[in-house]
Amino acid sequence: MKKTYISFLTILFVLVLSACGAQKDENTTGDTASLYDQIKEKGEITIGTEGTYAPFTFHDKSDKLTGFDIEIAEEVFKRLEIKPTFIETKWDGMIAGLDAKRYDLVANQVAIRPERLEKYDMSEPYIVSKAVLVVHEENNEIKSLEDLNGKKVGQSLDSNYRKIAEEHGATNTVVVGFNQAIDLIVSKRIDGTINDSLSYLDLKKQRPDLPIKTVYEEPDATSNAFLFRKGSDELVEAVNGALADMKEDGTYLKISEKWFGTDVSK
Repeated sequence: MKKTYISFLTILFVLVLSACGAQKDENTTGDTASLYDQIKEKGEITIGTEGTYAPFTFHDKSDKLTGFDIEIAEEVFKRLEIKPTFIETKWDGMIAGLDAKRYDLVANQVAIRPERLEKYDMSEPYIVSKAVLVVHEENNEIKSLEDLNGKKVGQSLDSNYRKIAEEHGATNTVVVGFNQAIDLIVSKRIDGTINDSLSYLDLKKQRPDLPIKTVYEEPDATSNAFLFRKGSDELVEAVNGALADMKEDGTYLKISEKWFGTDVSK
């Protein structure tokens, strides 16, 4: 009876191991194709983006999703013969959505940082920008960040730019966005604001008569790129190839000048 019981346990153990092995083989077989191969086979790629961050990713007057990042991504995957499908989500949960495989990549002005490269794959930079200090065109007192001491600025509450301004002695007036800060500068209710140079270029393009100017630009540019999950090597390589081709044949410059009036790859 004891031998029979041991034999039964042995058979059961073998069956469990076999089942686990079969499951492992099934999963391995399903994952042998790279992400890029899977996307090519489907003919579609999903892209996480904000949809509320002009001029990079936003809705125009007809409610169409558009912007610099959107057009760059569309052109990249047009060349790779893959249909891009954009999934809009708030920035706070965007990278978590990539981790959860809600989409295949993120296109939303994601800065290249060492800590991100440890956990994610990123493409070559497709845009660079710098922070600028904006003041009224009649303001000749402020010429650098040091001149903000004792002055009033307008920054979003959770903005890194607010911290920079306050570190230089400025008093902050909380604003909900760049446009509100500019309106306060124009009415001379505040002295200045710090923001992205590309946002400033876009604003001047849309409203060239605004009586504002930049008096300082940070020396080090921030490079932004598409963000992927780790292990997306072939997909990243394909995207980088398309970006390089776009820059070589002038397509990138055309899109850049459409949105900013200049080459934002440098």
